Amino acid sequence: MNKGDLINAVAEKAGISKAEAGEAVACVFDSIEGTLKSGGKASFVGFGTFSTSRRAARDGRNPATGATIKIPAKTVVKFKAGKGLTDSVN
Repeated sequence: MNKGDLINAVAEKAGISKAEAGEAVACVFDSIEGTLKSGGKASFVGFGTFSTSRRAARDGRNPATGATIKIPAKTVVKFKAGKGLTDSVN
């Protein structure tokens, strides 16, 4: 499923137009993104939790040449599936 498929599914299930569903999906994504940018967690009971984690700078190796390279520090996004989602998939 991609973003277009999600918009179509929301429009059909909610009985709204695709344009309205597109705005709703965009607002949800923007809200989650904004929360993560500010360092918070986005938790949805039964679905899962989006969070961020800081990854420290480290040395890596170029597999083609074997040369050591510096990998800069960065913030990564994590997702932990909730029990409801895990149970429904299994």
